This record gives sequence, C-alpha cells and structure tokens, in this order.
Amino acid sequence: MVVAADGTGDYRTVQEAVLAVRDFMQVEAVIFLKNGTYREKLLIPSQKTHITLLGESQQGVVISWSDYSGDAEKHTTYTSATVRVQGNDFRAENLTIENAAGPVGQAVALHVEGDRAHLKNCRLLGHQDTLFVAQDNSRQYYQDCYIEGTTDFIFGAATAVFERCVIHSKSSSYVTAASTTPRQAFGLVFLNCRLTAAPGATKVYLGRPWRPHARTVFIGCELGAHIRPEGWHNWGQPANEQTAYYAEYRSTGPGAAGPRVAWSRQLTRRQARPYTLARIFGGQRDAWVPAAPPPAASR
Repeated sequence: MVVAADGTGDYRTVQEAVLAVRDFMQVEAVIFLKNGTYREKLLIPSQKTHITLLGESQQGVVISWSDYSGDAEKHTTYTSATVRVQGNDFRAENLTIENAAGPVGQAVALHVEGDRAHLKNCRLLGHQDTLFVAQDNSRQYYQDCYIEGTTDFIFGAATAVFERCVIHSKSSSYVTAASTTPRQAFGLVFLNCRLTAAPGATKVYLGRPWRPHARTVFIGCELGAHIRPEGWHNWGQPANEQTAYYAEYRSTGPGAAGPRVAWSRQLTRRQARPYTLARIFGGQRDAWVPAAPPPAASR
C-alpha cells in the first residue's frame, strides 16, 4: 500500500491505509509513506497486527498532531499521543512522529502498548512525555533513532531497548521516568547511545522513578556535559532509593564523571553481560530477537 498526501498513492492518510489492512495479519503488511507531512492522529488498533510503516525518508515523512494534557478537548497524557500503537508486531522505519503542541505540558508523540514493536531510523519529536512505552507486558526496540524532549520524555512500564540512539534534552530536567513493575527483570535499557542537549540544557538527570520499582540502565553510552554528576533523582521520595534500580556500565563523556548518588550502581563486566537483546526480550515468555525490517529498495 502507498500513502501520499498529494493523492498520488492508494490512500491520502495513514489511518485509511491502516484500517484497510486485514485484521490479525500473520505476515507483514507494508504501508509505504511518500514524503509529506501527514497531519493526523493515528491509531494502530489491537486487531491490526504485523503492520510496518516504511517512510520514503526520515525527515521527509512527518506524522504530526498537537493534542496535549489539559487542552480544550480535555485530553490527558494517556490520550494525547499523535500515534498510538495497540497492535502487536508493529514496525516503523525512516519517518518522523511529532507532537507539535509545544512546551505546554504532557504531550505524547508516540504511545506504544503492543508487544514486539521495532522502530528503526525514526525521529520522535516533542517536549514533555515525548515517548510513552506504556505497558509492562510490551517489548519495544528502538534502533538508530533520534528522540528529543524536555521532561520525562522517555517514560513508562515497558521493557524497552534503545540501541545507538541519540537522546536529546531540550531543557534542564529529566530524561527518563520508568514505571517498571516488580516482576520485570528489565525496564529501560540504553545500549551505546549518545546523550546530547540544547545549549540551555545544562542540568539534566538520567532519570527519576515514576513508580517505586523503576529500572533504567545505560550500557556503553556517551553522556554530554549536561548530565548532572549525581545522575539520578528519587522524585522527592527517599523510599524510592530502596526499590529503584539505576545502573551504568562504562559510560563515557563529560557527563559520566560523577560522583553518582550512592544508591545507584556501576556494573561490573559480569553484571553487564545479561544486557543483550536475546536475554532482555527472551525472559519467561516467548523469545523475541528483533530482525531488521527489509530495506526500502526491496519494496
């Protein structure tokens, strides 16, 4: 299926193409998006499985909407997303998803609930609460993506891996706010990512616990000078220091200097060994190792 805002494809909107896909597909359904800005609020319903959105180019394809928590339509953090993914086995490549509401509070760009979501070479743009990795039974993989925001702009309960991503802070605040449940072995995991910042963002925490058992780990990441020496914040609740799991392994860059808060961890090589895709996404359920989406040239 081809989507083009100018009418040269099979559909003018992404939503039309998604709804045209047969329910509960067991093979990949590819929707190719031609360059253009698609001003729409997009829902991938739970019955629309194995959908792939393949953009013509990362910056040329933009899905944009502007809902935010407390707006005239009475949206909340949970309903403000530009793109909400409920279906399993969702993939996206070479495109941008943005919440264009501006610095007005919670305004989600991408909200993912489905299991086995894989985004590659995508940009996620917003301010507060840009990316909501929503459900504790969801596994999500972000590969070579650019994610920007201000406060808690990567947050939620999913088991989510970010590999070789650029994580860009637009103001002094917090990068992550995990709400991992006690039963999860992994929460938010950053592998070989680069943390950057706008000129005015000079005091940024790696994370704070949205829920007491938050788990966030940075492995081999390059941290800019905007990262505060203490690294982590307890969200004003000292009791969280006993339950949250915050750790790093071989962080580099000026933001790695510390000293970190005493209740965070610096992992040994042996402790860092389990942080592979197979271990993180395998667990006690069906194993999943994300495969790269087919290249655009093969479409």
